Amino acid sequence: SQSQSTLLSIFSQEYQKQIKRTHAKHHTAEAIETYYQRYLNGVMKNAAAPVLLELANEVDFAPSLMARIVLERFLQEKDQAVPSKTLINSMLRDPSQIPDGVLANQVYQCTVNDCCYGPLVDCIKHAIGHEHEVLLREMLLERNLSFIAEDQLRAKGYDKTPDFILEVPVAVEGHIIHWIESKASFGDESSHQAYLQDQFWSYWNRFGPGLVIYWYGFIEELDCHRERGILLKDCFPADIVTLRHSMA
Repeated sequence: SQSQSTLLSIFSQEYQKQIKRTHAKHHTAEAIETYYQRYLNGVMKNAAAPVLLELANEVDFAPSLMARIVLERFLQEKDQAVPSKTLINSMLRDPSQIPDGVLANQVYQCTVNDCCYGPLVDCIKHAIGHEHEVLLREMLLERNLSFIAEDQLRAKGYDKTPDFILEVPVAVEGHIIHWIESKASFGDESSHQAYLQDQFWSYWNRFGPGLVIYWYGFIEELDCHRERGILLKDCFPADIVTLRHSMA
């Protein structure tokens, strides 16, 4: 009964948890050397075969992260120095910068076939997040609600800010709302706890009670801070009560 977007968001979160759990074992000196030698042997036999992608799938590791390991090891051997993160990220975004055509092709195959990590996925996630912020802005404008957007707040010197602060508070389901945060993801327990700690309680401290919209749904039990001032919804609330309504 769930939408494809919701299921993909849940899958992505579970996959990332698994990668985090196994991350350390793929980054031991022995593992890195094994992967690099297997890559070299594989491309020696057939440079056109998706050696890195198949290796990543075999050891159950994200293809983009496997590409990063091998690229870093290659550059270390070539330049006799540890490459900077900036250089690695730049080459992953644009493999044509890699000074080896075969490795460039292997890295490209990994980044375009990775469903949860890598520069391509980062761009897609950023675009989806921005799309939902624009959607929320349009809904606020349609209802003639006066607001200050995140970029305006940053310009005023605020560091941690929600997506929108309402200049005139509204009521949603009997709760006063001063700010709204848009999350283009599914609200599971681990991500929601991280957001509470890093963002939501900070917003609450500075701006008062607010509303978080998880556009792809959330675990119902997580909506347990309403009385303290953080409300969860999976869509823009239809029953907003404004100050003018209440005065009337």
